[in-house]
Amino acid sequence: MFNRILGIIVVVFALVGVLVYSQHRQEPLHVSGFVEAHEIRTGSRVGGRVHRVAVDEGQAVRAGDVMVELEPFQFRELLAQAAAQLAEATATRDKVKTGFREEEIAQAKAHYDQLAANVELLVNGPRTEDISAAQSQFELAEAQFALSKLKHGRTEELFAKKTTTQEDMDQANTELRVAKSTMESQREALAKLKNGTRPEELAQARAEMEEAKQLWLLRKNGSRVEEIAAAEAAVQSADAGKRAIERQLDELVIKAPVDGTIEAVDLRPGDLVGANTAVISVMDTSQLWVRAYVPENRMALKIGDPVEVSVDSIPGERFAAKITFLSRQAEFTPGNVQTPEERSKQVFRIKVTLEAGQDKLRPGMDADVWLKGK
Repeated sequence: MFNRILGIIVVVFALVGVLVYSQHRQEPLHVSGFVEAHEIRTGSRVGGRVHRVAVDEGQAVRAGDVMVELEPFQFRELLAQAAAQLAEATATRDKVKTGFREEEIAQAKAHYDQLAANVELLVNGPRTEDISAAQSQFELAEAQFALSKLKHGRTEELFAKKTTTQEDMDQANTELRVAKSTMESQREALAKLKNGTRPEELAQARAEMEEAKQLWLLRKNGSRVEEIAAAEAAVQSADAGKRAIERQLDELVIKAPVDGTIEAVDLRPGDLVGANTAVISVMDTSQLWVRAYVPENRMALKIGDPVEVSVDSIPGERFAAKITFLSRQAEFTPGNVQTPEERSKQVFRIKVTLEAGQDKLRPGMDADVWLKGK
């Protein structure tokens, strides 16, 4: 009986000791929150009609994976046009930089030499031989006119006596007029040679020679620096236009910006997508964090402090993390994230970035942040 009473006493003392220990034991501070991740809402800068949807909600994607393709509409034709304009501008630039061909320069030089020789001829005037030849031509024409005049007189007398025909008379008249015109023409040619070149003719010839000279020098010296710069600028402008259309074509293919999970997609082929409009949400699972609130009396924290994170769905396992943000301004304690005894106090928001567990944790999980030694 005594042993039984002694055993009961021992049990009672043990229970009391456990109760006292549990009342005085301090559990490491932990605050609650949710696992979060960046949600990226992506789309196209140009918009258009949906051609193909390559992903579904909840699907894991890698950065660069094609998610949606839009129809190209007229962009391929615009790209071909821009490429042709670039080729034309490039050819013009190359031609300007290369200059004229040797044959073109030689042609311009020959034309200049020809006009220069003509000016020299006009300055020197007609040769003595030319004047003598013209004088002889005039005397011959004068003699032919005198002979035609005599013949015309005899024919006229015979026609008056009606011993010749009207046809003979008409022929005599014609020969007289031709001989007179020829003589006058030769007289004017002789006078022109004797008078020499007129000042107006010489001035015109010199102007034509100078124009030909400048054309020759222009082809010989090639294009100016300003012309080459303008041609180069035209090439750059055409290239920029081509690259702009290429960028627009690239925007017709919406790709995953990061490794993650498709959060929301509500598209079908044939749907119209507006420019600069988000059409797909991608959850970036490469970086996870927990947003939590720490009581004011436990704010002996600093950025970079190591902590641990646990989640209800994976009991008994904690994941390494560190504090990456501390709010500078206090907030009232949210009733659902702090212990009842601390709810009347102010708290500070913190951000804890996970360094492990990205392959196990998912955004939205309930999480506890364990503040070591705080």
